[in-house]
Amino acid sequence: MRVEEIQVLIERKKYHELRDALSEMNEADIASLLEKLPKELQVRVFRLLPKDMAADVFAYLPTDVEQEIITSLTDAEATNIINNMMSDDAADLMEEMPASVVKKLLSNARPDTRRDINHLLKFEEDSAGSVMTVEFIDLKEDITVADAIERIRRTGIDKETINTCYVLDSRRRLIGIVALRTLILSRPDQYIKDVMEENVISVDTLMDQEDVARVISKYDFSSVPVVDSEKRLVGIITVDDVVDIIQEEATEDIQKMAAIVPADVPYTKLNVLDLWKKRVGWLMLLMVSATFTGRIISSYEDALGAFIVLTAYIPQLMDTGGNAGSQSSTMIIRALSLKEIEFRDWFKVVMKEIFTGVICGFTLAAANFIRLMVFDHMSVTVALVVCLTMFLVTIVANVVGCALPMLAKRLGFDPAVMASPMLTTIIDAVALMIYFQFAVRMLHIL
Repeated sequence: MRVEEIQVLIERKKYHELRDALSEMNEADIASLLEKLPKELQVRVFRLLPKDMAADVFAYLPTDVEQEIITSLTDAEATNIINNMMSDDAADLMEEMPASVVKKLLSNARPDTRRDINHLLKFEEDSAGSVMTVEFIDLKEDITVADAIERIRRTGIDKETINTCYVLDSRRRLIGIVALRTLILSRPDQYIKDVMEENVISVDTLMDQEDVARVISKYDFSSVPVVDSEKRLVGIITVDDVVDIIQEEATEDIQKMAAIVPADVPYTKLNVLDLWKKRVGWLMLLMVSATFTGRIISSYEDALGAFIVLTAYIPQLMDTGGNAGSQSSTMIIRALSLKEIEFRDWFKVVMKEIFTGVICGFTLAAANFIRLMVFDHMSVTVALVVCLTMFLVTIVANVVGCALPMLAKRLGFDPAVMASPMLTTIIDAVALMIYFQFAVRMLHIL
């Protein structure tokens, strides 16, 4: 179904036909359609959804659309949505809503729903505790497989997942896990303690969400248990949450690497003023820092005046250095993000980048020397100045490109900040200093 078809059905007041069509669709597809509808139609269409679908569709909507809809519904309708949402999705919504709206929604919610949401809201943002869900299947070790399956049938309808069940002791400490597949294939009279897996990998409530995503990726889990400081099970994080985490963290890193203050809303939802606020600060800083490049050029005006041809190769050398540095920093930032390298690997990484810079720099310099001699008919001395600068700048750019992100990580900053714009500004200044020093000494200008 397309947006135009929905609008036509509403204009013709064929609400039953629209409701039937929507009830046959996937919840995620309905959410995509709602997002594309004009604001005045979003609530009208949402109200047509069957009650058992409304909460699932609502969870797929962007935050701004959720806020628009939830504030337009009656108290009873809004409460029904909150009561039927997974607790982690409901907590995410509450974090973005005005305090007055949150208070009203929580006061009308079921006691257990209110308890779960408040429990999640107390954790620090972007921690495992803030993204976990408390809807999971827990079992006792001394019950039989038949009893466990019966418990899953009775309570599983309201749980995030039933593929993995968690075995707890009398103090709710996690002592094992058992897969639904194992339960189905085991004898009904076997005890859970005899079929459960005792070697359980879990995460702490305070662990950063990016580290949680790394754990799930490493062990190929569909979900991971979250425990508190006393090893008591307090929630689980499922792979669908991890996909959102990975997307969020990747978006944040990409924006930082482009010297943009990270935005927590889609680009289409940002107005011009928002974009200005996100960009102008870094642009101002980079503009001021670029004055060092101008000062270097100004201090060598005599050299440029004596050999005007040197000016023509400044952009080439600065671009080569910037590109080499960006390549190096991008790979190092990604490796740091994936925990492939640590600060203790600093010397090994720097040496690898030096050797890489030597080979790449020599290749570029040799190719450029041939071009300068054959096509530009440049003198050997000037060609050597340009090519030796290119060789050395490539090496320096590789070293700076790998060293700065690792240093930033060591000092507690996000390595992504030391990406292209900031790095390029530093390397540009270094490239000019090397270039003019070679020119002065080899061309005997001053």
